Amino acid sequence: MSERLQPGDTAPAFSLPDADGNAVSLADHKGRKVIVYFYPAALTPGCTKQACDFTDNLAVLAQAGYDVIGVSPDKPEKLAKFREQEHLKVTLVGDPSKEVLTAYGAFGEKKLYGKTVTGVIRSTVIVDEEGKVERALYNVKATGHVAKIIKDLGI
Repeated sequence: MSERLQPGDTAPAFSLPDADGNAVSLADHKGRKVIVYFYPAALTPGCTKQACDFTDNLAVLAQAGYDVIGVSPDKPEKLAKFREQEHLKVTLVGDPSKEVLTAYGAFGEKKLYGKTVTGVIRSTVIVDEEGKVERALYNVKATGHVAKIIKDLGI
């Protein structure tokens, strides 16, 4: 099982393709705070709710100095369909190899309907301007999570 990140850890660097196939890296956001959230699959009910919540609150988060990147194991083509179908404004990147998901502790064993399975652990990691982990939240709920982040960050 992958190690969970702790506040103060250096956030693992990454460069992943977005919905248009363009590389998005954590380094591109140096000097800004970044909310990196990990979700199991595009075009599923919970993940759609979460992505729509981030999109609906993107202006509020941006005004407070936060960029948002959603990471899933999906390929860029599926992310593009997800973005178009749900009118998403949040940056979505794909990690089919699951290397970044694993590096962030967002892939491993989890409970699903009472069974232990291996998969994406819905997680959110907030990275500060210097690339350090400010907060690492694991096993988060899709519904209400964005509102909780905004409240917890005092935005």
